[in-house]
Amino acid sequence: MIPYLQINRLTKSFGDLLLFADIAFGIAEGQRIGLIAKNGSGKTTLLNILSGKEDYDSGEIVFRRDLRVGYLKQNPSFPAGMTVWQTCEDSGNELLAKQILTRFQITDLHQKTEELSGGQLKRVALAHVLMTEPDLLILDEPTNHLDLEMIEWLESYLSRSTITLLMVTHDRYFLDRVCNGIIEIDNRQLYSYKGNYNYYLEKRQERIETQNTELERANNLFRKELDWMRRQPQARGTKAKYRIDAFRDLEKKVRQESDPGTVRLNVKASYIGNKIFEARQVSKRFGAICITESFNYTFSRYEKLGIIGNNGTGKTTFIKMIIGEETPDAGAFDIGETVTFGYYSQTGLSFDEKEKVIDVVRNIAEVIDLGNGRKWTASQFLQHFLFPPEKQQDYVVKLSGGEQRRLHLCTVLMKNPNFLILDEPTNDLDIITLNILEEYLAGFKGCVIVVSHDRYFMDKVVDHVWVFKGQGIIRDFPGNYTQYREALGNTIPEAQNPAKKEPKSIHREPVRRMTSKLSFGEKRELETLEKDIPALEAEQAQIEQALSSGHLSNDELLQQSQRISQILEALDAKALRWMELLENSASR
Repeated sequence: MIPYLQINRLTKSFGDLLLFADIAFGIAEGQRIGLIAKNGSGKTTLLNILSGKEDYDSGEIVFRRDLRVGYLKQNPSFPAGMTVWQTCEDSGNELLAKQILTRFQITDLHQKTEELSGGQLKRVALAHVLMTEPDLLILDEPTNHLDLEMIEWLESYLSRSTITLLMVTHDRYFLDRVCNGIIEIDNRQLYSYKGNYNYYLEKRQERIETQNTELERANNLFRKELDWMRRQPQARGTKAKYRIDAFRDLEKKVRQESDPGTVRLNVKASYIGNKIFEARQVSKRFGAICITESFNYTFSRYEKLGIIGNNGTGKTTFIKMIIGEETPDAGAFDIGETVTFGYYSQTGLSFDEKEKVIDVVRNIAEVIDLGNGRKWTASQFLQHFLFPPEKQQDYVVKLSGGEQRRLHLCTVLMKNPNFLILDEPTNDLDIITLNILEEYLAGFKGCVIVVSHDRYFMDKVVDHVWVFKGQGIIRDFPGNYTQYREALGNTIPEAQNPAKKEPKSIHREPVRRMTSKLSFGEKRELETLEKDIPALEAEQAQIEQALSSGHLSNDELLQQSQRISQILEALDAKALRWMELLENSASR
């Protein structure tokens, strides 16, 4: 394999905070590497260093000469006033630019980037980096803010592509299906594994078991040496100095490795009665966009519900109606008297950045009741959320994005809710925290609603799924996400949100570049695809306009929604085949 990137003895710190020291690894052509580490360990910093956006203390970074590198930031941004099309003009391939933007459901090319939602902005940035056709693609949380349809398309595209990849993601299915190598930063050191995420889990467990054995030996030796230090003050002369120094090193090692760095969410839930909530004829609209229409449902005790659907179909609005932050246009939610909500939201990070971490928790409670007579101080509680005493004295502004999300989770759970509503809880949380959160939710003695695009998380937590299909259509499926997809024959049925798209398709010029390398049959297939795709998009636009009109009967609404699903499935397959043919022509 051709080496693309080599890193030697790389060290990075911020003041007295050491992120990693003397790490080394390489990436060769065709490798797809996933980078895993706890929040605050320097994942994003490392990617920024490799992209040239941050400096490093010492070490060496060597790229292959003339290597094209593409970088998708975790929170992309563009200059104010720039339109969607202007972000793509430098790609050098107008046709490919328009095809990828259309595939990513970005149709208004004249819209200003500052007017885009978080999901739209992420898709524009992703389209931009893909159409530059880099040799090495660096992605920081590429699935954040993408809906399930886009995540699965990107997963399929990257796994079938020959592109070389380095990425950070919390999406474990995505890691498992895309990556052929895993790099983990743990305790400032780097570990490499050749294989997918499941292989990494097996080998990591073997490593931990070995480390635990070594730690047990070190603890035994430490106890013996500690006894010697206490009993032998007269032996502390010059001749014993080496042993004292060795003891100090051993003490440091034992204290450092004794902290397993795991979150223990042993927080009790307050009592919850049999009556949870009842939705009675709930209707909600924003102009032509219908969120719910005469919706009825009785929520059961200990129910664990997952909500999925494309961006803009009303998932967050629905849960805000439950907790009273949004008011239905008609109907009502009847909430049980014993229900205490704990709401973990996408936009819930309202901390005072000048406040210390410990004060954020103390403002809620000095002592946290864990049940069964157990109580923790605010400091003890924070330590169990991976905030050691020295980190508790940091100001919130110094925390990484993931650490702030973890602090937000801490403040939600410490209030002992019995009904947890989690809106995209996996964004910015590291995999270690997610594993423990999943275990906690599995044994949680209360109710749970999870809105998430993380398929692995949904499979571990929920017992049934609501599918928001847009225009007030909500389907209840008895099972987790994977079971839902299997029942659909592994298709992608979620409808687009009509209000988010222009009722028109993009005109495509005939493809002439590179097609000479295709066979006669492939050229004919490409020509057919170029006719089929615009025709399907035109039909899609007509149906979306009809759905937005509000004049369709219930039968017509159901029929048109089913047709939209068929069109989207066909567009997905045809667009993927179109891109395959272009890639084939370029590589021959």
